[in-house]
Amino acid sequence: QLHLTTSEKNELARSLEKVQNQLQEKESEIKREISEYKDRLLQAEKQHQDALTEANRKNEVKIEACHEKISSLEHFISSQRLEIEHLKSNKEQLNNSLKEANQALQELSKTKVR
Repeated sequence: QLHLTTSEKNELARSLEKVQNQLQEKESEIKREISEYKDRLLQAEKQHQDALTEANRKNEVKIEACHEKISSLEHFISSQRLEIEHLKSNKEQLNNSLKEANQALQELSKTKVR
């Protein structure tokens, strides 16, 4: 009976050791997988961050181009306003000159008729 019990004990000990070894292997495998997933996650996060950085850079370039275009258009509008004011002034001077010329012509006509 003692021999049988000892034999069973030894068999259980071997079985326990085998199960412990399997658990250690499984634990190692799971740790390796976790490490791989963490690496992949870090890589994905880096790629995402790089993509965001590049998108932000491109947007900044576009925004700067838009600011330059706006500035250019504002300058153009300002110069056009000045040109309009200049043309209005010239028109007024020409109208005045035309009135004076018409008055002089009327005076000459009146003098000629007499």
